[in-house]
Amino acid sequence: MPVASIHESVKISNNFLYLIGGFTIIVGGIVVSIISRRFTTPILELNNIAKKMSKLDFSHKYNITDIDDEINNLGKSINTMSDKLERTIRQLRNTNIELEKDIEEKSQIDEMRKQFIQDVSHELKTPIALIQGYAEGLIENVNKDEESRNFYSEVILDEANKMDKLVKQLLELMKLEYGKRQFNNKRFDIQELITEVIRKSTVMLEEKQIEVEFDNKVPIYVYADDFYVEQVVTNYFTNAIKHVKEVNKKKIIRITNTINKEKNVVRIKIFNTGENIDEEKLTRIWNRFYKIDESRNRQEGGTGIGLSLVKAIMNNYNQDYGVINHENGVEFYFELSSEQLCKI
Repeated sequence: MPVASIHESVKISNNFLYLIGGFTIIVGGIVVSIISRRFTTPILELNNIAKKMSKLDFSHKYNITDIDDEINNLGKSINTMSDKLERTIRQLRNTNIELEKDIEEKSQIDEMRKQFIQDVSHELKTPIALIQGYAEGLIENVNKDEESRNFYSEVILDEANKMDKLVKQLLELMKLEYGKRQFNNKRFDIQELITEVIRKSTVMLEEKQIEVEFDNKVPIYVYADDFYVEQVVTNYFTNAIKHVKEVNKKKIIRITNTINKEKNVVRIKIFNTGENIDEEKLTRIWNRFYKIDESRNRQEGGTGIGLSLVKAIMNNYNQDYGVINHENGVEFYFELSSEQLCKI
């Protein structure tokens, strides 16, 4: 009996010890898990931030706590490094963008220079040949009378003026096409501008007996650069004078300005009686140096750049322009903003 009792007591003690041991292991495991998680969670967070930084994603930052330990200090260092890397990469990107712009601009300048040389060399061949021929004639005294020598001199001077005009127009066209020209936009009366263009052409109008129909009683205000708008109007108007022909015993140039309130634009239309432009030429006339009538344009001093200038100016303003054939003539038009919508 005493031995059995002892065995029973030992068994109960062992079971108790097992229970205490198991409970201790479970509690210890929980405590270890909590403590290890306290260290591993911020480490995993730092690892995740580092991975995102390697992909140039600096949007995530380590959440700094008030605890002064190595992990918190490491988090501060990671955040500082992230900020510095973000600023550096942003600066590198901005520098790269500026570099690309500089390269593109240089490429455009080179292209502009090549195009300018090509156009000038092509278009100046004829006037240079004429000047050379007439100059040689003067030197060799081909015509000894004063009248002939004056004629030769006048031809040389006229061709030199044409070359000067051509070069200036080409430079202006290049600057407009490559966006190198600044516009001084302001509000002005388009009716007044057109009236002044007509006034400057009074002599030609009287010589050709052309009747101009234009109602300028009511001011119409637009927002643009009046210098370039005057170039557009002048090109259209001088083209109308060159190509106007008699219809029903009258030579008429009609200018009308219509306001489109929905689009907030003013359409300026310049119509002249005469022959229509062939359909295949309606788009080609806007190309530089294209001339419908080569002999007449040279005789009247045309360079073939006028409508190209119109195209470049209107493209800068992103406004509509064009030409329409009518039964008894041709109408050229362009549009301008009637309010401060054009911010070039």
